[in-house]
Amino acid sequence: MTFDCPAADLAPRLLGATLIVRGCAGRIVETEAYAPDDPASHSFPGPTMRNAAMFGPAGHAYVYRIYGLHWCLNVVGAPGHAVLIRALEPLDGIATMQTRRGPGRPLCKGPGMLAQALGIDGADDGRAFGTPDFRLDLNPPGDWLTGTRIGITKAADWPMRFGLPGPWLSRAF
Repeated sequence: MTFDCPAADLAPRLLGATLIVRGCAGRIVETEAYAPDDPASHSFPGPTMRNAAMFGPAGHAYVYRIYGLHWCLNVVGAPGHAVLIRALEPLDGIATMQTRRGPGRPLCKGPGMLAQALGIDGADDGRAFGTPDFRLDLNPPGDWLTGTRIGITKAADWPMRFGLPGPWLSRAF
């Protein structure tokens, strides 16, 4: 599969993929698409130092900090397009994820939680997916849900959130 495509096409195709990061893994169950013509996208104002990875090679990570607290992981598509990974079903390295998140806390039911559980931070910004410890193993997604995005104020009604049915979503559709 090529990653070099619009985010709205890439986002549902990432559902069901296994994301492997430094010994931890999870199945992607929720994504959101962002594009350069989208006022909610970091790429909307054009290239900046912060969003440079969004305009770099497809199949790389765009990692940013939200509210100055939480890291968020995106997969870069066509220039200016990125797909936010919102939720994972934890599969491997669960003890490590629990240590990073704290006992009894949800592991990967939101973009900040999954980044913390996987140990993702700003050093991963611009990193290519495809190494043994940082990769996406793609699988056919099957049927998915579509809805509006979460936690934004601009273009919040756009149906650019995609998910697989089940208990691992950050929020119900």
